[in-house]
Amino acid sequence: MKLKYYIPLLKTFDLFKNLTEKDFYTFFNENNHRISNYPKKTLIYLQNEKCNTLDIILEGALLIQNVDENGNILTINIFETGSKIGGNLLFCDQNNYPMNVSSIEDSTLLHIKKDLILSLCQYDYHFLYEFMRDISNKAFMLGNKLKTISMKTIREQIIEFLTYEYFRQNSLKISLNMTKKEWAERLGIHRPSLSRELAKMQKEGLIEYDRNSITIKNKNIITK
Repeated sequence: MKLKYYIPLLKTFDLFKNLTEKDFYTFFNENNHRISNYPKKTLIYLQNEKCNTLDIILEGALLIQNVDENGNILTINIFETGSKIGGNLLFCDQNNYPMNVSSIEDSTLLHIKKDLILSLCQYDYHFLYEFMRDISNKAFMLGNKLKTISMKTIREQIIEFLTYEYFRQNSLKISLNMTKKEWAERLGIHRPSLSRELAKMQKEGLIEYDRNSITIKNKNIITK
């Protein structure tokens, strides 16, 4: 039983922390779950593909992206070890993935079928609570993402990012941990649009930037 090697890890996740090792052997069988490995840059779910399992990341990280009819890419989020995907779709009437799901590093997923989720929800109140909490958090995250994209200009989104990183890094020089292409995809815009706005802000004396960092020259932009 491949699952036995991951039981100690699973018990560190909030969803499973009330389950005993005996519970895992009682509820999990070869028909209601599987563990799969995905190399880096594997497309795991294609947009509009059916969601048939709750997936838990045992190792690695997944990237959630939306691609529109014009080929524009919007990065919704990155999920890492311990995160769950598919819970908000599994019991939905239209249970199709609205976005692409891919691995950004070598990843291992635990796929759990619907019947096992129902059994665990009935057996353990804590499992039910954590499952519902995760669904609610995902809905809130997606709502915030769409609100940010639809209501803010590119400059406002850049300033929001710089403000967050200023307080996180405690520095006016913000180290970038992603490429401009990746940043643009997170904002849901084209890379040239991001570059143009950064160039305008630099010309106005608000920032200086290179490929690895952005230096805030006018602190007023983050203290308004």
